[in-house]
Amino acid sequence: QVQLVESGGGLVQPGGSLRLSCAASGFTLDYYAIGWFRQAPGKEREGVSCIRSSDDSTYYADSVKGRFTISRDNAKNTVYLQMNSLKPEDTAVYYCYADAGYWGQGTQVTVSS
Repeated sequence: QVQLVESGGGLVQPGGSLRLSCAASGFTLDYYAIGWFRQAPGKEREGVSCIRSSDDSTYYADSVKGRFTISRDNAKNTVYLQMNSLKPEDTAVYYCYADAGYWGQGTQVTVSS
């Protein structure tokens, strides 16, 4: 069964860090570009970061550049999103997406004091 499962979300204070994981089963992640998206209440889903399959080049939205880092561990069939210096405006449900048409179920990130 093809599946993407996100984990690592939670409640963190402003300035804190979280590492999100996106684990795949039923297919090999490193064959595909993988993206992280987020959706805050009342807002549209937006792209946060992605990593290409061909050369592991990365992209970041301006709002997270310099604070978030995307990486992949092919041995674990997992992609990570390291999030540092978190801000309240980073609060959202975070989803990973594999460029084969697969979405995960999402993980909640809440940044609040």
